[in-house]
Amino acid sequence: MPGLVFLGTPEFAVPCLRKLLEARAVVHLVVTQPDRPRGRGRKICQSPVKTLANGAGIPVYQPERIRGAEIERVRAYGAECAVVVAFGQILPQSFLDIFPLGALNVHGSLLPRYRGAAPIQRALLAGDTVTGISVMLLDAGMDTGPVLSQEEMMIASEDTFGTVYENLAAKGAELLVDTLRDWAAGRLAARTQDEGSATYAPPIQKEELRIDWNSPAKDIINKIRAFDPAPGAWFVLGGKRVKCFRASLFRLASMGAPGEVIGIAEYGLTVAGGCGRSLCIGELQMEGQRRMPAREFIRGRPVPRGSLLE
Repeated sequence: MPGLVFLGTPEFAVPCLRKLLEARAVVHLVVTQPDRPRGRGRKICQSPVKTLANGAGIPVYQPERIRGAEIERVRAYGAECAVVVAFGQILPQSFLDIFPLGALNVHGSLLPRYRGAAPIQRALLAGDTVTGISVMLLDAGMDTGPVLSQEEMMIASEDTFGTVYENLAAKGAELLVDTLRDWAAGRLAARTQDEGSATYAPPIQKEELRIDWNSPAKDIINKIRAFDPAPGAWFVLGGKRVKCFRASLFRLASMGAPGEVIGIAEYGLTVAGGCGRSLCIGELQMEGQRRMPAREFIRGRPVPRGSLLE
């Protein structure tokens, strides 16, 4: 296993670093984003990757950006390769060039599909039933480098962003260790991506979180799945935002206008969507309150049949 520098920031990157340490990889340095304020209290917090690195006794470097002086500082460690997992910065070619074996990146899609920042959410929004993980060599483009290995994963109808995120993170860690070992040993050939098949996964915009009740019910369900557990798809009730979770298609045809509350069913609050179908929302969360089952929500805040959700 070659000596390496690990670059990563969120929870998605933690299984990869942990698996590398279990495989006795020599991690010379961990590079992660600077500590930033998080949560309602805006408390300064370190990244999940930094927490793991500190516990393992690995030196941590947190530059605001990686350019001239920062590149030289990393170069001084003499690592043979870099491993990059959800780091949060675009790395210049001059940085990638300092590693004889290149920079391996773990990406949460089957490249060239869903290049970019939000591959998991975009796959769920599209209603995809298959996704996967790719290990690729970084270049100066946006996820355009040659692919070293890939593994498919099914998306079940009940899967959400949270479950797919966790499953791909675990699968990516396993694939990374095997790929890195084979790449260093010369047993792998890099495969150029097919540009004609490329699709993109741009960052999620705030306006995408709001539910449009005129959309087909299945599209509304996919939106709820894509933003569960965070940041949460929402509608407005009584002037306040209400986030939705655990949605499913209602078995009967809709008898109401889009956004109209049909009633409360076994699986949750039943609301009419577009195209003549309804959906059941299993859990709701009023702003400033906790997430709760729909029946409990209704007991505390009645939503009469015929109400129109905005």
